[in-house]
Amino acid sequence: MKKKYFLVVLFLILAMFLSGCGVITDEEKVRDVIDEYFLAISEQEWDKAKSYCIYNSEVYCETCDFEDYIDSLYLDFSFVDIIFDVDIFDVNIIGNLASAHIDGSLTIIKDNQFITDDFSGYFYYLQKISNDWKLCNWQ
Repeated sequence: MKKKYFLVVLFLILAMFLSGCGVITDEEKVRDVIDEYFLAISEQEWDKAKSYCIYNSEVYCETCDFEDYIDSLYLDFSFVDIIFDVDIFDVNIIGNLASAHIDGSLTIIKDNQFITDDFSGYFYYLQKISNDWKLCNWQ
């Protein structure tokens, strides 16, 4: 009898721990959108990168401009690679708007030439549309 009681209690404790798993907060969603955006740019998956933006927003248009710039590099160089290294801090969410501070570096490799630029600033704003967060502006 004690063994059955022990197994039932153990099962209930395990069930309580597992019930909290799988819940994704808005902060995690915001961080994921920013991470996935920069990953898509690094992989030169332009349509995927733009899918994380609100159509015709500042970030969307700058992504299009960056795509054009990278495409133009292929006219003079046989190899072009992009490396984004981004850290995300201070995610703030107010209603359907969010902002996040990012620090990082961008490296563009053209054949054997390296161009590196460090950056720091806020994404103003991410907007929640339905249940998804989209990038719209930065400062």
